[in-house]
Amino acid sequence: MEAAGTGPVVLVEGESDAVVVRTLLARRGAPATVVPMGGVTNLARHLDDLGGPGPGVLALVDAPELRFAVGALRRHGVTARDAEELAWHGVFVCDRDLEDVLMRALGADAVREALASMAELGAFESMARMPHWRGRPVLEQLHRFAGSGSGRKARLAGRLAELLDPAALPDPLGPLVDAVAAHR
Repeated sequence: MEAAGTGPVVLVEGESDAVVVRTLLARRGAPATVVPMGGVTNLARHLDDLGGPGPGVLALVDAPELRFAVGALRRHGVTARDAEELAWHGVFVCDRDLEDVLMRALGADAVREALASMAELGAFESMARMPHWRGRPVLEQLHRFAGSGSGRKARLAGRLAELLDPAALPDPLGPLVDAVAAHR
């Protein structure tokens, strides 16, 4: 079931994921209804509400929660065991999570620049100097920082999505955007 005139439905785990997907789809001119599910454990319920998986229903999930996506599809008679098979059925999987995909694609320097543009670099540097975080890999520190602070995760995710090269989106974002665009 699709929203009238808005292309397919894209189910995402949370609001920060929705910000990224909406940004990338808008840049591509690929209309879709992006629905934050409030966590991957709600995927089965959303698929139930949409009449099950199909060409007009796509999803983006994180690898650590793969079992929930597999179970949700199984509930609708679809067998998929891994990320590749899930993608055949319109469920795209981030290796760790979407923030990690964005940060690895752009690199630590670009993420730090994004934080500076958001007036958040000083707060990040303070966190990175804390004994628990001192000496850890910068991308690990950045990932943790992104998830702290009210609304920071969605703000940073949106900023990072804007920095991605639309012609070279990382997996699984490129295939997801392509699938939405192909639905026209």
